[in-house]
Amino acid sequence: MLDTPVPDFSLPATSNTVFRLSDKTGKVVVIYFYPKDSTPGCTTESQQFRDLHEAFAAVNAEILGISRDSLKSHENFKSKQALPFELGSDADEAVCNVFGVMKLKNMYGKQVRGIERSTFVIDGSGVLRREWRGVKVPGHAEEVLNFVKTL
Repeated sequence: MLDTPVPDFSLPATSNTVFRLSDKTGKVVVIYFYPKDSTPGCTTESQQFRDLHEAFAAVNAEILGISRDSLKSHENFKSKQALPFELGSDADEAVCNVFGVMKLKNMYGKQVRGIERSTFVIDGSGVLRREWRGVKVPGHAEEVLNFVKTL
């Protein structure tokens, strides 16, 4: 998938909006997939992207967080964490499947299907330029920003 165009997609997002990739032509789009609103790792990751939001905006990059949570859950999470970017709700996993982020994971000794924490950078022409899978949260948002600055 790297260095190939990402198929256009749309999904409902916070602030009563619809995120559509084709609307972002000319902008770098950073999409981070995370397992669940208001859980420790996901909260920390979202806060790190929040804290670097102005630096991303300064290099013409837009951030979108995606999980399978409902828009209501996303709105609460966004508000509580003061996130300055939108969160997309992918309840039917359509966008998760485009990016191949659904995985079997072990949780408390049981196998569960869920989102593997992953981040993707799409350039202004809609081409996938970088992907991180199985992301470890500390320092990740900064690493993504540093890559975006090279585009």
